[in-house]
Amino acid sequence: MNVQPNHKVALLQTHLAVLLLAGTALFSKLIPMNATAISAGRAVIACLLLVLVVKLKGNKLRLLNHRDYAVGFLLGVLMASHWVTYFYAMQYSTVAVGMIALYTFPVLTVFLEPLLDKRMPALKDIVLAVFVFTGVLLMVPEFSLESQYTLGILLGVLSAVFFTLRNILNKYAFTHYSATKNMSIQALVIAILLMPWGYDAFHQISISTLLLFLLLGTAFTALPHVLIVSGLRTLQAKSMSLIACLSPVYGAILALLILHEMPNVQTVVGGLIVLSAAIMETLSLGRKQS
Repeated sequence: MNVQPNHKVALLQTHLAVLLLAGTALFSKLIPMNATAISAGRAVIACLLLVLVVKLKGNKLRLLNHRDYAVGFLLGVLMASHWVTYFYAMQYSTVAVGMIALYTFPVLTVFLEPLLDKRMPALKDIVLAVFVFTGVLLMVPEFSLESQYTLGILLGVLSAVFFTLRNILNKYAFTHYSATKNMSIQALVIAILLMPWGYDAFHQISISTLLLFLLLGTAFTALPHVLIVSGLRTLQAKSMSLIACLSPVYGAILALLILHEMPNVQTVVGGLIVLSAAIMETLSLGRKQS
């Protein structure tokens, strides 16, 4: 089957975007700061870049009404909570574990969305949810909050909950804005919320750490979001979602090569279960939309 050049470019853009987003996980270990400070620095740099892109396109940051400002603020709160718990998850455990725990979000979405609409989830989705959390439980070394590894897994799942709620709210109340403007508003809220908590960490920041922050905010945050928006013009949302499911795989490979983190057998087995469920849910959604 011949693939059109534009389609090939879109596929490459999307894989690159997913690879870069997977790479953000590495900064939880590379930047010598806590998760709140890392998220704050990431938000400030990403916000400045995204606002610049919005302005260069001749658009304004102003929103349409007071309701949209409230929704934008809530989206920022949920995204800040997602970022902080995500980075803490990997600081307490490993990059692979934190990313796999996050990828419970496709199943959480199809489970929570009907409940918010006051409907019962489909039996298939309930089964998939049980399947996913079985995979998560397999990764838990001991059922004790005194175990940092276990705490990391729980924080990863909590991060997935925040990300799911943010995606659902965004879908129902904020899609009338461009992806760049949408993300710039969220990054602005994150920066305002987190800088007071992370401010002390930046007093004596080294040049090497500053360069890592610039890399995180530009190449690993702003750029992949632009690439995804560009890819969506050609690819179907189902294709995008399936490629996104490779993110924990990319993250684990990068962590192995750069941080020398070798995932154990429990992580591999549990991860395969979680990712299988995420892929099944994505394929199912694609069939519904066809």
